[in-house]
Amino acid sequence: MSARSEPGWRAPRPRTAPSSRRDRVVDALRAYAIGGVVLGHWLVTALVLTADGSLHTASPLTALPALAPATWLLQTLGLFFFTAGYAATRSLAGYPQGAGRWLARRLGRLLRPALALAGIGSGLLLAAIVLGTPEGTLTVAVTLAVSPLWFLLPLVALSVLTGPLRAAVRRWGPLRCAAPAVAVVAAADLAARVLSATPGRLPVTLLAAWAVPWLLGVAHADGRLTGSRPAAGLAAAGGVALAGLVALGYPASAVGVPGAGMSNLYPPSLFAVALAVGQVGLALLARPALARLVARPWPARLVTAVNREAIGIYLWHQPVLLAVTALTAHLVRPLPGLHTAPAGPGWVAARLCWLPLFALVLVALLAPRRRASGGRLGTVAAGSSADRGVPAAGRVGAGPTATPR
Repeated sequence: MSARSEPGWRAPRPRTAPSSRRDRVVDALRAYAIGGVVLGHWLVTALVLTADGSLHTASPLTALPALAPATWLLQTLGLFFFTAGYAATRSLAGYPQGAGRWLARRLGRLLRPALALAGIGSGLLLAAIVLGTPEGTLTVAVTLAVSPLWFLLPLVALSVLTGPLRAAVRRWGPLRCAAPAVAVVAAADLAARVLSATPGRLPVTLLAAWAVPWLLGVAHADGRLTGSRPAAGLAAAGGVALAGLVALGYPASAVGVPGAGMSNLYPPSLFAVALAVGQVGLALLARPALARLVARPWPARLVTAVNREAIGIYLWHQPVLLAVTALTAHLVRPLPGLHTAPAGPGWVAARLCWLPLFALVLVALLAPRRRASGGRLGTVAAGSSADRGVPAAGRVGAGPTATPR
């Protein structure tokens, strides 16, 4: 059966630049994806204060496995790469100066904030060493600062491949293009079960797994996956696959759990791919409701703010968690939900009370940077006016495309 005869998939639209009208629904999905990554990290990363004054990491999912279904809502990397693929496709199609300059601008806007984080983090780490910070705390600090940078590998690679991927989707359709990526992840999962070590598995699966939602984003930007039929098909396929994979022994948690024999996220497994497909399907089904929501003033302002600061939010939310925890670690006694072990529901309730403080510190950290950049902090070449060659008020899918987390 040809790509054009696939049920529910529309034929490619004429190869013309897309409209410069901004897609507020995609903005909303990107904001949700960023928020899910941040909240997920803040909720599942416990920094426990030990007797020697150092911090070590723990997870409430170890003591409370019943919370695993919540990770299906908070592990939103599939939506992140879907919106990134959508925005990159629209941006490239409307960029007037050619694919080479588009890519250079996009990668520059992506890498500069990451390099800034690395530079500032190195200075803070040196200061912490001079001040005699315990080795355990230093290890945790380096891990939390560096771990968000993993997204650079698949995001850069998929950005480079945006043009060829769009051409492939136009020729063969998104399902046929995604099938080889799914097969690679399946093979890597099988190899991990059969072999004790598989060199090179992580980079391969990182690219293959997140290429699936990226391809769906490319297809949606090109006029496909519209209407309820393909959206329902994606949601159903993702749900059935998730149920089958759990029955086959995959962990029920969408994120890694300390001590578990397998992680669905590091590296991403078939479970992560199925979750991404299901989330994209549900997001497309919810498009009419989301359009009504973001038409209201307050949600529109919130979505705009999160999109504008997405790179900064993603890169700095983990250092904020560490800073708040470390700076309050030498009070009279350990604070529940902040320095204590996540041993039960009480810890989760206490941690929820700390989330507003984390958010306020993150906003305060980003505010000076935003003023210094004229309110354009963190924009990546995914639809900015510079990349699209259109007025800022009319750009499509504008804002950062990197997150998550």
